[in-house]
Amino acid sequence: MMNTLCGAMRISASGMTAERFRMDVISSNIANANTTETATSQPYRRKSVALAPAEEGVQIVGIVEDPRAFPLIPDPSNPDRRIKGSNVNPIEEMVSMIAASRAYEANIAAFNSAKGMMRSALNIGKI
Repeated sequence: MMNTLCGAMRISASGMTAERFRMDVISSNIANANTTETATSQPYRRKSVALAPAEEGVQIVGIVEDPRAFPLIPDPSNPDRRIKGSNVNPIEEMVSMIAASRAYEANIAAFNSAKGMMRSALNIGKI
């Protein structure tokens, strides 16, 4: 039983790690939503986290750049009057942040449940 509970805790911990990393990437997207030029002379390109199932939970495969086109935004100081903007949609990012936060909270609840069951199992033999 302890191995099963430890496994449940490891699975929840891997989920918490993945969701925390996802929130970090989303925060970076929001912070760079108005970045029109990076070191590559291109606007900031939205990034997302690629996750894959693992033997005990989930693993982070990597960060994937969003292939969507850059929108053109008005710029009176530019001779063309328009420049490429970042493909980050702040509303979409906030929805993703809420989803990641809820998933993180669910993993905390599952972890705490397994921890409580483990504590109860250890207390059975006490007098």
